[in-house]
Amino acid sequence: MPTVIRKKGFQVIIWTDDHPPMHVHVFKAEAELIVNLGDRQAAVRDNYAMKRTDVRQALRLIDENRNLLTEKWREIHG
Repeated sequence: MPTVIRKKGFQVIIWTDDHPPMHVHVFKAEAELIVNLGDRQAAVRDNYAMKRTDVRQALRLIDENRNLLTEKWREIHG
């Protein structure tokens, strides 16, 4: 379970045994957000107790690091 980003209390993880579509798991405190990376903009797939303000910050963090996350996903999953 490689943690790709740790920033502002968020931990962005790509599970090594995960499945398509290309997505990341974002954790903050006890909450989890699953975000599809998509072609142009990140989109929330599942939200497990993450506050709206944290969701917005997480999506911004993912969009700012889209290239890195896409590269890591492909490195892990081919």
